[in-house]
Amino acid sequence: MHMKENPFLEVRHVAKAFDGRPVLSDLSFTVHRGEIVGFIGPNGSGKTTTVRLVNGVLDPDAGEISVGGYDPRADGEAVRRMSGVLTESAGLYMNMTGWENLRFFADLYGVDEPGRADELLEQFGLADAAGRKVGTYSTGMKKRLGLAKAMLHRPDVLFLDEPTNGLDPEGIRMVLEYIRRLNEREGTTVIICSHLLQQLEIVCHRYLFLLEGRVVEQGTLGELEARYFPTVTLEVETDLRLADGQYRGIPARQVGPGRVAFTVPGRGAIPGLLRSLAGEAAVFSAVPVRHDLEALYFKITGGEAGE
Repeated sequence: MHMKENPFLEVRHVAKAFDGRPVLSDLSFTVHRGEIVGFIGPNGSGKTTTVRLVNGVLDPDAGEISVGGYDPRADGEAVRRMSGVLTESAGLYMNMTGWENLRFFADLYGVDEPGRADELLEQFGLADAAGRKVGTYSTGMKKRLGLAKAMLHRPDVLFLDEPTNGLDPEGIRMVLEYIRRLNEREGTTVIICSHLLQQLEIVCHRYLFLLEGRVVEQGTLGELEARYFPTVTLEVETDLRLADGQYRGIPARQVGPGRVAFTVPGRGAIPGLLRSLAGEAAVFSAVPVRHDLEALYFKITGGEAGE
């Protein structure tokens, strides 16, 4: 579970341009130790650039960044020692075996755990392929090996750029479960950039929405849902017969045989509605309609989704 304490990662008024083209402008946000935070935004919104800045691969044109108390510009090596990074390319050597790749990077990172490579190969379902050259691996296998590489030195923070791209459903489940377990057991802070919003819902505590190089919204799923969808739609399986598109002043509509959707001002109005309904008709089930991360994404970025 994430803890509220001094921010582990702080980005304050950061700007970055390439060849005169602004990519980030006045970017500010914080991440607390032990949080899993999803970075969400369309292509070109600055997600990957942000990860590279925070990891000290790029320097900002303006603003300040702090990771675990270090400035990536002045203390890039210290930041990289505490960071694990998985990018789209993963940076693996194709002519070396899976095991040789992990051993090479373990030596590079100064990992003094002889069995660490074998442990990670086992965890990511690659033990049987450990002796094969990585060039023969499928896209999903390379992705899992890249994540194993990022975890070799037991980093304090993981930066994951599209970590499940190219994975089959079993591989996706394995990677997401590993991220969640790692966070719960070791308190690892995780920042994930992904377009696959349903997968982010499974693991993230909180979300940052980037648009045109700045954070335009942030919060937990519950906070965002309350902000952007203040009313609650309750789907009820009932034999109630609607007369005029409402029930006792509450907007209601038939959504299928024996199913009625009621729109109430908030969750607090649900018990009273159900008590009233149960006094007049049979009620077989009642389910609040959730607004998922995808609906929120379109609402926040100006598209149309949800009701």
